[in-house]
Amino acid sequence: MRTVLARNSPRAASWPAALAMLTLAPACSPPDHVTVDHAWVRLSAVRTNPAAAYFTIHGGPNDETLINVTADTAVRAEMHETMKMDRKPGQRMMTMQPVKAVPLPARADIVFAPGGRHVMLFDINPGIKPGMTMALTFSFSDGSRLTERANVIGAGDPAPE
Repeated sequence: MRTVLARNSPRAASWPAALAMLTLAPACSPPDHVTVDHAWVRLSAVRTNPAAAYFTIHGGPNDETLINVTADTAVRAEMHETMKMDRKPGQRMMTMQPVKAVPLPARADIVFAPGGRHVMLFDINPGIKPGMTMALTFSFSDGSRLTERANVIGAGDPAPE
């Protein structure tokens, strides 16, 4: 039996909406594992100074702890957090301190961005230039690892959107 719906019938109007919701439902559901996106690296203006990596981590169904980030083209990488300190009234001083681990609550987003958490990349391969990508590997306390590509930009370039 074949059902034909008139164009103006309420059932005909709701059918495309229902199909759209079914199509979009998987895209709206939270991931069943940790994911990383918007990864990028800003090279230093001085080749001997470290570069910095930024990204967003999206938590999976369980609490996790990020314990390390490495880069395929850097000798060493360290997680850091920028701290603001007031020395005198009206004068602000920025300092950084290493971070051993970053808790990642289930379904939460943790942002590594300029002026906050970031990864310092030391002794980057001199062949790495703006416009290239590098692999960042994220290690978690449960033994899992995740590798994502990061876009490389120059020291004076605007941050990618």
